Amino acid sequence: MDNYRNIDNKFRRYKAHVSIGGTTQFHLRNPYAIAWWSAAFPGFGHLLLSKYLRGLALFIWEVIVNYNAKINLAMVHSFCGNIEQAKEALDVRWMLMYIPVYLFGIWDSYRTCMDMNKVYLLSEREDAPFNSFSIGALEINYLDKRQPVMSVIWSLFMPGLGQLHIHRLLTAFFALVWTIVFLYFSKTLVAVHHLFLGNISRATAVLDKQWLMYMPSMWGFAVYDSYMNTVENNKLFDSEQKNYLIKHFQRPGFRIKKETRCDDL
Repeated sequence: MDNYRNIDNKFRRYKAHVSIGGTTQFHLRNPYAIAWWSAAFPGFGHLLLSKYLRGLALFIWEVIVNYNAKINLAMVHSFCGNIEQAKEALDVRWMLMYIPVYLFGIWDSYRTCMDMNKVYLLSEREDAPFNSFSIGALEINYLDKRQPVMSVIWSLFMPGLGQLHIHRLLTAFFALVWTIVFLYFSKTLVAVHHLFLGNISRATAVLDKQWLMYMPSMWGFAVYDSYMNTVENNKLFDSEQKNYLIKHFQRPGFRIKKETRCDDL
């Protein structure tokens, strides 16, 4: 139980919470970047905002409806200039159902990001104390500083490993499970095997293009999410450490001396 939280509701907003599942925090985000990730793959924008339930619902919707509408397959045909094949591949019944939810994901993630930026500014001004250490029977989590480049490297090896590096267990589990699903059904590793053997045509033919098109977004999201949250976790650590040192070690009457500039002389 967080020692700082109290039943008197003394503080209205907390900018962070450290639990055994990970570190959740408010920080300034670019709403256009969040909207772009929702456009790249519905649900990703909400996951970046730590809106896990809403993000997962939109993500599963994207996988199911996109697969049945054959949108990814139509995109591949379009990239190759086969417009007629792209039209034939689409299932209109599923495609028309796909459009409203796709647009909602972009709009809602943008709106939510704008609201959360306002909440961050208010919580930063209130500067309420928050827990920096959580221990339980299954896990231990605490604020510390980690290298963003290592999060990126591990995410490039396998989506989810970068999130494990910074103890974002929910996002890590999500990314690992769905990467396995995409790799298996797209037969990407089978294609890699044939590629190593020099069978280029066989490697291309064995791929399932509908599932393969999910992979770039998943890899890019894992890299971006792990990097961004590593940077923000480091900032949160510095902020918490600064407040602790001021509260416990700095004299109450201490004031920073104003620097003398040439203009003041």
